[in-house]
Amino acid sequence: MASTTAPVSATRAVLRTEVRLFAREPASLFWVMVSPTVLLVVLGLIPSFREPSPDLDGRRVIDLYVPVSLLFALIMAGLQAMPPVLAGYRERGILRRMSATPVRPAVLLTAQLVLHAVAALVSSLLVIAVGRAAFGVALPGNPAGHLAALVLAVACALALGAAVCALCRTQKIATAVGTAVFFPAMFTAGVWVPVQAMPDTLRRIVEFAPYGAASRALDEAARGGWPSLLAVGVMAFWAVVLTAAAIRRFRWE
Repeated sequence: MASTTAPVSATRAVLRTEVRLFAREPASLFWVMVSPTVLLVVLGLIPSFREPSPDLDGRRVIDLYVPVSLLFALIMAGLQAMPPVLAGYRERGILRRMSATPVRPAVLLTAQLVLHAVAALVSSLLVIAVGRAAFGVALPGNPAGHLAALVLAVACALALGAAVCALCRTQKIATAVGTAVFFPAMFTAGVWVPVQAMPDTLRRIVEFAPYGAASRALDEAARGGWPSLLAVGVMAFWAVVLTAAAIRRFRWE
């Protein structure tokens, strides 16, 4: 019994420590927890974005930017917040020292994944609540489908962040690579132009990227349907491939 409870207690202790450290980082708190909602509010203050558009089947631009803001939260958590932290632990030898203690480095990795997943989901709930209260954006028509798509999108985002961390030996390199991947991720998530408003050919290409597929799945669930098998399959593919790459290339020192 003791051998079973010890790892659980260690995981909880490490998770509590990582939560405290995360809470002491104003930049991470802002970019992961607050900036997606700020993005939505700024865009919602543009009068034309609150007007129905025939090009969008009667929907408003602000309606499309709720799922975009959700994905923005995942991008910030997966690419800007998590990789520098884990790479910094490796660079400073923290992971190597942990390998000689009863608390294995895998516990720290698990705690980081859980922490950033929860932060991204809380940020997503805040975006949905503000979108509804401030701009009258309808709640997801298919809550179960929307939640499933969001969880799968979180898995993609964190798998991508873990892959970046696995490939980067230092914190500086992890920050640089994360920033380089950040801009294509922003584009495919529809931050500059919503995926649904892109030309047909470009949209079909973008929807084979992890965030493009996530945008399609979230939009389909928001409109009351189930995420398409193609969108779900693309997200599952990227989550599996990126996770496998991260596991294969990850080094504790």
